[in-house]
Amino acid sequence: MIDLRNINQLYGSSQILWDLSLKLSSGSCTCLMGRNGVGKTTLLKCLMGLLAIESGEIIIDGRNVTKEKTELRPKLGVGYVPQGRDIFPELTVEENLKVALAGRSDKSKRIPTFIFDLFPVLASMMTRRGGDLSGGQQQQLAIGRALVIEPQLLILDEPNEGIQPNIVNQIGDVVTLLNRERGTTVLLVEQKLAFARRVGNDFYLMEKGEIVASGEMDQLSDNLIQKHLAV
Repeated sequence: MIDLRNINQLYGSSQILWDLSLKLSSGSCTCLMGRNGVGKTTLLKCLMGLLAIESGEIIIDGRNVTKEKTELRPKLGVGYVPQGRDIFPELTVEENLKVALAGRSDKSKRIPTFIFDLFPVLASMMTRRGGDLSGGQQQQLAIGRALVIEPQLLILDEPNEGIQPNIVNQIGDVVTLLNRERGTTVLLVEQKLAFARRVGNDFYLMEKGEIVASGEMDQLSDNLIQKHLAV
């Protein structure tokens, strides 16, 4: 479903991504891992069209979107939960969710009810402002907003950062359900190794803007962890 080919990306004169290639098959749950500052978030932003690339190709579901605008991604079934959530703090929960309806390819104006099955707390807070929610509730709202388009691919950038353990467990349950029961392809940037092992089928490891290892999750060895993940 996703094919990144020889991606190079620069911030000014500094190169961040170096000939990076990555493939996601439909229905997979892939964890992108690496120490802070290796380029994981930059890679996601390139995939979403939020950052331009110097060279390479970005293929989504067989379509070359390298030069396409960010707005096309939701139309192609890509939902994105950025690091830091980026909800609209002055809008209500309901308004935050409705904003995402513009990305639906079928032009439906109804929030899918399955979102409230996954995150019941949102149903009870529809009139509360996003900025008044706790961090964990805001993260649930951010994921719910991404799910409004009923994506084929869900991209999550460190969804558990600064979140209390019970919400982390719930997010893990939701990711697993979406992937295994709804068939949603998932690309997850995650620092928590236990969480990655719990939900992921495959992994990619990044180091200094390059992919240095990949495979099925049970191939993530202690040697690779020590070499590329240990602090």
